[in-house]
Amino acid sequence: MARTRYASDRGLTSRMLVTMFLLGLVYVVFVTAFYVIAPSWGLVALVVAAGLLLAQYFFSDRLTMFAMRGREVTPEQMPELHGIVDRVCAMSDAPKPRVAIADTDVPNAFATGRNQKKAVVCVTTGLLRRLDAVELEGVLAHEMAHVAHRDVAVMTIASFLGVVAGLLTRIGIQAGFFGGFNRRDQNTGLVLLAVILVSAVAYAVSFLLTRALSRYRELSADRAAALLTGRPSALAGALTKISGEMARIPTRDLRAAEPFNAFFFAPAFSKGFSVSSLFSTHPPLEKRLAQLERISGQLSRGA
Repeated sequence: MARTRYASDRGLTSRMLVTMFLLGLVYVVFVTAFYVIAPSWGLVALVVAAGLLLAQYFFSDRLTMFAMRGREVTPEQMPELHGIVDRVCAMSDAPKPRVAIADTDVPNAFATGRNQKKAVVCVTTGLLRRLDAVELEGVLAHEMAHVAHRDVAVMTIASFLGVVAGLLTRIGIQAGFFGGFNRRDQNTGLVLLAVILVSAVAYAVSFLLTRALSRYRELSADRAAALLTGRPSALAGALTKISGEMARIPTRDLRAAEPFNAFFFAPAFSKGFSVSSLFSTHPPLEKRLAQLERISGQLSRGA
């Protein structure tokens, strides 16, 4: 964690290390299996995935801002928003990130960038319309905690195995559809099936590990923001308000926002059943509120 006044979280650090260790083990097994089954396929997928990883790592701020249609704003354009960011920076002793706005009614916020020098904090116009200054301060403190924890860099690296496995699964399935399973050479079909099976297992394991880490890092950012601002109730109010307002957002807009849930302060789920809600990047609202209530009690007793 970068040197700031955000409360340290040994639980987050240990979970990051354990997740990386387990992903490393899966990766070793994965690469070894492909060296035996189909070394040329594994090499191609590794090169492509490495390229995607580097692009995401070094240009995550630009890619996310482009995808979300965010635009940077100056203090002259948005003095109140910059004022809140300045207050959080003063409290946390962290360098000021770039400040941006995304023009969408989906009430949310996100932070991106591989380090504090490249960090961008972005809020949606829908969020600005719905939260008061105190609630917005809690949300921005949460997002800037992600920057201090280096969450973007960690999650980008952690997702590498999933990207490789996902690519190989698609290659195997497409090769099978284009005749690989119908050829007289049974060895070709067996290789394709082995590729799909190994890739699917590796993808599933990496998916579950990174989602578990993602849920904990959201709890960690909530905790850090609540302790920094001393107002856990404001953050809880923002969470409750945003979650309630999501039900009023058109389904089309929510579905368009769902791919970016890993970045968001609160997940954007379309109405009805969703695979995203089943394997969420965020912990349940009740769990986040319960943690904030405990912190509020701790602060009250310590006062």
